Amino acid sequence: MDRFFELSARGSTVGREVRGGITTFMAMAYIILLNPIILGGATDVTGAKLTITQLTTSTILAAAVSTLLMGVVGNAPFGLAAGLGLNAVVAYQAAPHMTWAQAMGLVVLEGLVIVLLAVSGLRRLIMNSIPLALKHAISVGIGMFIALIGLVDAGFVARGTGTPVQLGRTGHLTGWPVTIFCFGLLLMIVLYVRRTRGAILIGIAITAVLAIAVNAVARIDPASWGVVVPRVPEGVIAAPDFGLVGQIDLFGGFSQAGPVTATVVLFTLVLSGFFDAMGTIIGVSDEAGLVDEQGRVPRLGAILTVDGVAGAVG
Repeated sequence: MDRFFELSARGSTVGREVRGGITTFMAMAYIILLNPIILGGATDVTGAKLTITQLTTSTILAAAVSTLLMGVVGNAPFGLAAGLGLNAVVAYQAAPHMTWAQAMGLVVLEGLVIVLLAVSGLRRLIMNSIPLALKHAISVGIGMFIALIGLVDAGFVARGTGTPVQLGRTGHLTGWPVTIFCFGLLLMIVLYVRRTRGAILIGIAITAVLAIAVNAVARIDPASWGVVVPRVPEGVIAAPDFGLVGQIDLFGGFSQAGPVTATVVLFTLVLSGFFDAMGTIIGVSDEAGLVDEQGRVPRLGAILTVDGVAGAVG
């Protein structure tokens, strides 16, 4: 394992990789909840809706398969999951004009286009030709987008009445959810500055337990928590539903919505997936010390190919 994954060569250890993997999972696990909520809240052209159980199963399965592919084939410490932003394109731009199977078919085509770009070397050529500062700017933009989602879900900011954004849902920072969010954020910052191992993971765990305890004692209005109410789950095991796996229609969207509409949706998916992955790959690789002086990532061709395959799998 050490030789294959080059742990010693990268200045890492098995223990550090395990901690990093658990932290990465905890930091990305929000997509397990958010992806089904976004896709399950929309209907296709026939009025059909996707079930939360099937969406959750598919989201987890695709993430697991894709992450394993990235580790074994790409030999890179990246976690892959459904793209936040791409799911909104599918739900609110594609689905109103076609069936779910046809919309998912366009996503598969998007992944195949990304694979062709990677295999041909064109994607790597484009990435290497972009200045390193711009690559960092893209990763910063993605980070700010995800941070804004976190701030909104925590109730720290909301859409303003006279301004685009305001503090709190009422214009003021009040209530236990915001207090616990601020505590958790400050705890992570303090632990990180003090170079505590697993700082983010520890912060997530302590804040989650605190939120569950406060909610149980104070009986807080569920609506004030936002998307998910912190509470002890009724069960920890449930049967998955694989009913959505393989339910795709590759080219049906072009006849259902028309070639122009389907092509525009496909182009949007390719463009978003291309630059989203580029920013994330550069940002995470730079943080892990895998980027050389020219801003290039080792084995980039294999990484980009797996990313395209993962898009099709998802």
